[in-house]
Amino acid sequence: MPQAVIEQALQQLQQVLIGKPRVIRMALACILARGHLLIEDLPGMGKTTLSQALAQTLGLSYQRIQFTSDMLPADILGVSIFDKQQAEFVFHPGPIFRQMVLADEINRASPKTQSALLEAMAEQQITIDGITHLLPRPFFVVATQNPSEQSGTFPLPESQLDRFMMRLSIGYPSQDAELKMLKSSNDKSLPLPQCLSAMELTQLQQQCDQVAASDALLAYILALVEGSRELNEGYGLSPRAAKALLAAARAWAFIHGRQYLVPEDVQAIFVAVAEHRLRQSNQQQGEQLSLRLLSTINPIR
Repeated sequence: MPQAVIEQALQQLQQVLIGKPRVIRMALACILARGHLLIEDLPGMGKTTLSQALAQTLGLSYQRIQFTSDMLPADILGVSIFDKQQAEFVFHPGPIFRQMVLADEINRASPKTQSALLEAMAEQQITIDGITHLLPRPFFVVATQNPSEQSGTFPLPESQLDRFMMRLSIGYPSQDAELKMLKSSNDKSLPLPQCLSAMELTQLQQQCDQVAASDALLAYILALVEGSRELNEGYGLSPRAAKALLAAARAWAFIHGRQYLVPEDVQAIFVAVAEHRLRQSNQQQGEQLSLRLLSTINPIR
């Protein structure tokens, strides 16, 4: 049953983002692993379309927030306004109170505004005027980011990048996929059928947690993490990154119908989980360091 639902969701998403099956599987694995997703690419590549399709397919409440340079944290979190009749301040929730939030062009906002998401992404709650407000469950942030060399962008600090489990790049479609897209008369803005509910998604996440990981497999993950910390360039992977590697690998195995991990699962998701944490100056550096680790550290069979 779970596998049939997953395949149904994947097929539906592939009708929206044509010719990118691996990107779609990665995005779904990130959600199943309870992770936040950063999609970095040029404008017009389908980043927003993918996030909308994910929310509709998974039955999640959805809100898009367009980040701009003049945006304030209150525009995201909400604000307390004095009510004369009640003679007290009343909190008015912001757009972050949805199960899936699209932080569109997140790096166009100032670092102060970007930091408004830190507590929400780490603890699924926000604190306003000393009062803690719980966010809906499940809660995911899907952020899109323009290339840092484009004008009007602020680089995401390392603490913010580390909150994202994966960073994906959609890339240009193949010629056949783009031709199919041009010939298609379907309106992708129309609501998509819901494949599962938020409760069913939570159950699938719990099943992902049960995917078995042997001691040898855990030793392989630790070897990759330790190897990253011994590099002379870039930043080493944090303990949060190590947990993200395990959770993402479990979700990847679960999507492919297995209840146990193999080294290929870790290798499949490693670059997406590690490169944005390892980069020091640019995306290419992070990818190169990730691939170097995979090529030099062999799994224990």
